[in-house]
Amino acid sequence: MSGSTSLRIALGGDHAGFPLKQAVAQRLTGIVTTLTDCGTNSAESCDYPDFAIAVAKEVIQGRADRGIVVCGSGVGVSVAANKIPGIRAAVCHDTYSAHQGVEHDDMNVLCIGGRIIGSELAFEIIDAFLQARYVPQDRHARRLTKVLDIEKLGLGVFD
Repeated sequence: MSGSTSLRIALGGDHAGFPLKQAVAQRLTGIVTTLTDCGTNSAESCDYPDFAIAVAKEVIQGRADRGIVVCGSGVGVSVAANKIPGIRAAVCHDTYSAHQGVEHDDMNVLCIGGRIIGSELAFEIIDAFLQARYVPQDRHARRLTKVLDIEKLGLGVFD
C-alpha cells in the first residue's frame, strides 16, 4: 500500500476468504486510520452473507468510510452487500475497476475473491480502491442519482 490513508475501513470475509482477509488485515494495520475486523476469525465453514452484512453495517452507520469483503469468488459477498440500501459494492480483480468504481459510481465496498487472486494483486487493487475519490462530474452524478432512485423504489421500478 502506498503511503498512509486517512480512512476507516471495515474488513470481513468468510472461510474461503479468511487467508486473504488475514493478509489484508496485516497489510492495512498502521496504514489506515481504523481497521474494524468484522470476522470470520477462522477457516471453519461459515456463511458469507453474515460478513457482507457486518461490513455494510459499519459503512452505513458511519463507523467506516469504506468496506472490503472477501469470499471465495467475491461474487457472493457482492450480491449480499448490494441488497443493503446505501451500499454500492463490486467485485474487482483489477486496479482499473477498483478506482473507477469509486471515481464514477461512488463504490463504497470492495469485494474480492480469495480463491481467484493472490495477495500481492489484492494489495494493489485495495490500494487503488482506497486512494480513489468520487468525482461528481455531471454525468457521474446523474447516473448515481438514477441508481439511488432505483434503490428507493425497490420493486416499484417495475410498476
